[in-house]
Amino acid sequence: MPRIALYAGSFDPVTNGHIDVVRHAVRLADRLVLAVGIHPGKVPLFSAEERLAMLQETCTPLAREARCELDCITFDNLVTVAAQKAGAELLIRGLRDGTDLDYEMQMAGMNETLAPEVQTVFLPASPITRPITATLVRQIAAMGGDIAAFVPAAVAARLKTKFAR
Repeated sequence: MPRIALYAGSFDPVTNGHIDVVRHAVRLADRLVLAVGIHPGKVPLFSAEERLAMLQETCTPLAREARCELDCITFDNLVTVAAQKAGAELLIRGLRDGTDLDYEMQMAGMNETLAPEVQTVFLPASPITRPITATLVRQIAAMGGDIAAFVPAAVAARLKTKFAR
């Protein structure tokens, strides 16, 4: 039976930190589902379709190299529901620092209560990606800063286009 993992986030935009987590996750699963969260109270910079396209473009080569099937979906409910719907037994979460760990431990506990069959797996960020957040990337890009070290080239181009308007 194939091992299915789900990695959820807003991915607004996809950063090198996200790519780092995917690079490790594709080695843990036979199928990795990247799930873009849609939150009615938030207004993202990129549409759900644009975020799905960025994930497909940047993560497909990593999955192919690891011989892992890759799917990209959206969800607008609990991550545990999305995981169950995808048939995932692993919920992938990236950790940058102790603050992330504290928050993610609380979430893992709640998720285990909601879906005991879905195991949370924490993947530590590589040192070079630890300071990267999508929020900071958006802020730097909005102010005309150089984001080349924080996002894949294709994402940098999309950000440049967004903020050129």
